[in-house]
Amino acid sequence: MRVRTYEIGDTEQVMKLFYDTVHEVNIRDYTQAQVNAWAPANMDTEAWIRGLSSKFTYIAVEDDKIIGFGELEESGHIDRFYCHKDFQRKGVGTQILEQIESKASSLGIKKLFTEASITAKAFFESKGFVVVRQQEVERRGQKFINFLMEKTI
Repeated sequence: MRVRTYEIGDTEQVMKLFYDTVHEVNIRDYTQAQVNAWAPANMDTEAWIRGLSSKFTYIAVEDDKIIGFGELEESGHIDRFYCHKDFQRKGVGTQILEQIESKASSLGIKKLFTEASITAKAFFESKGFVVVRQQEVERRGQKFINFLMEKTI
């Protein structure tokens, strides 16, 4: 496995990874209606390209297959952070997070923060993030519980 920066040609695989992970992994902690709202079947490719290109986006690859991705914003916000459904608990997220922390340090960012799903909360806690608060967010008419988490680096 290697971690590299995002390229526009990655977009379709990244979108599929996101959709599959939400629908096959996050479904353990959320309802079908919630995952359908979170990762709809009709996602906007151009919006994804804009979003992925506007951040420091890291892609984990194994044998030309994208197995994870994570996004860092200049504010220290970790936005989307997902590991392929078939590569959970195999160190993919750890390697992506190490790249994000390294980039954040080089930018002088002192604190990282994210809105972790119920599913991702334990991963972030294991990496030194602490829960600031539980919150309820709404996406496409569905309400979700997630956790504002942060880590000083």
